[in-house]
Amino acid sequence: MKRILLISSLLMCSSLLFAQDTDSVTVTPKKNTDQLKRRAADHFMFQYGYHGWSGAPDSLRNGGYTTTFNLSLLYDFRFKSSPKYSVAVGVGVGWDNMYFKNTTIDLRKYPLSFANETNYQYKRYKLATSYLEVPLELRYALNPEKYNSTFKVALGVKVGTQINAYTRAKITRDPEGYGGYTTRLRDKRNFNSTRLAGTLRVGYGPFSVFGTYHLNEFFREGAGPDVRPYSVGIAVSGL
Repeated sequence: MKRILLISSLLMCSSLLFAQDTDSVTVTPKKNTDQLKRRAADHFMFQYGYHGWSGAPDSLRNGGYTTTFNLSLLYDFRFKSSPKYSVAVGVGVGWDNMYFKNTTIDLRKYPLSFANETNYQYKRYKLATSYLEVPLELRYALNPEKYNSTFKVALGVKVGTQINAYTRAKITRDPEGYGGYTTRLRDKRNFNSTRLAGTLRVGYGPFSVFGTYHLNEFFREGAGPDVRPYSVGIAVSGL
């Protein structure tokens, strides 16, 4: 009888020890899973940088620091089988400003007229365009549990529709001797209404450098030179 009681006691102790070992093994994966679930999926992204035209003829003389600014809201879908990868899609708005020196653009003419201006003196002359866009990114994070302190890469595209195009000139002197006023001409008939651009971001934590390249024609066929806008700059994003 004593032997039976001793054997039973040993079996019960072994069962308790095994259960404790099993619980200790399953705690760590559960904690990691919870950290990934608590990660915010929606976030804003700000981009600011230099804007240029690839393939522009020499007659189009740049006249200052041309700029691009993009603001977007994206939602991130994490791959459950590979948490280092995710796909993000959203909506955004982009503004591009191209400055010129001694050059004017008549947006009402077809094809566009890029004239070497000698009768007017300008403090600043720019062509501004804006787009409503849908960005799409494939993302990789070296440590998906610590998005604010890890290396990240995002490759994608964005499709946009043009919502505005205009020229703005700050005139210091006109042929009649007047100056100190601003003129604006708004017309988007000569522009390609759809923008398709490739995108790339590389960074660490919330900061990254980005690049974009226009994949289709900027102007309508025959309306102007076949230039492909591009941009490089700095981005701030939660993911």
